[in-house]
Amino acid sequence: MKIIWNRKSATVRDVYEALRGQRQIAYTTVMTMMKILERKKFLKKTQQDRAFVYQPARPKEQVIRSMVQDFVARVFDGSAEPLLVHLVKDRHLSEKEIREITRMIQESK
Repeated sequence: MKIIWNRKSATVRDVYEALRGQRQIAYTTVMTMMKILERKKFLKKTQQDRAFVYQPARPKEQVIRSMVQDFVARVFDGSAEPLLVHLVKDRHLSEKEIREITRMIQESK
């Protein structure tokens, strides 16, 4: 998704080439993931010559929210607390980020 958000549109080949520069990945894996993202309505495709061109189907924030909600539901049985505890304990959150989260929690009350 990040590659398509950055480029605004891309073919499977475009995404494959961009990912291949970062890590080893099979073309068919990229194609399968893009089909799944299309089925979930995160991507839409149009045919251009002999290739499909994919574009974001929903705003980035909406897609991220949906993916995070799905992850929390599957991994943490719908509760965000264990995820936050994990991030804090493993020091994946800076002090500044923790203060910002605390501020947002206070504002939501």
